[in-house]
Amino acid sequence: MPNPFSLEGKVILITGASSGIGKDTAIECSKMGAQLIITARNPERLNETFGLLQGEYHQQFTADIATDSGIESLAGMLPGLDGIVHVAGIIKPKPFHFLNRNELDEIMNTNFSGPTLLTNALIRKKLIKKQASIVFISSVSGVACSFLGGASYSASKGAINGIVKGMALDLAAKHIRVNSVLPGMIDTGIFDGSAISKEDLIEDRKRYPLGRYGKPTDVAYAVIYLLSDASSWVTGSNLLIDGGFTLL
Repeated sequence: MPNPFSLEGKVILITGASSGIGKDTAIECSKMGAQLIITARNPERLNETFGLLQGEYHQQFTADIATDSGIESLAGMLPGLDGIVHVAGIIKPKPFHFLNRNELDEIMNTNFSGPTLLTNALIRKKLIKKQASIVFISSVSGVACSFLGGASYSASKGAINGIVKGMALDLAAKHIRVNSVLPGMIDTGIFDGSAISKEDLIEDRKRYPLGRYGKPTDVAYAVIYLLSDASSWVTGSNLLIDGGFTLL
């Protein structure tokens, strides 16, 4: 029986694949039959992800897509793509009144401008095939809420959701779909060894109606849906995955 969620035969690029959501998304996509091209800035961690992929014919490229040179280099090595998942992103909390241009540029270049301009370059090079699917990992932050010190991060994620809708319209004639996933808090171990105590995290989880933070695989499964033919009539959407957090 045909599986509409299969990624068999699809060539998919995943940025930010060296850890967290990107790593789990790459692993789960490989299980669904995708031929993956994974990229990130850290070669050692990227190689760890590569070693966990199932199947054959995967590729890995170290690149910093927050820079023009990184975009040009990566775009020059890629084949035709059936899908792209933009996971690359950083978060550096700082109160708005202490924010400066360099810090804002770093957040925006990594989270928004880099993925957007890489996609633009691939469109211009005709490397994104008809019927392809582009997925950006955004956030509930910047759309439904924010957090103390999160102004720059929220701005970058809000920008993603805006450009997704414009891209979806502009690329519809090419039958290329563009969507985003908006996760709430995902447990990637980001707070391990931080000043935030286990007790604080336990208390914070109570803010989620489903009683837990998300897992990277929760996001990966949503991405698989948007990459697959099961979502062939879905474009310009911002798919909310937050355990009910924004209901309160």
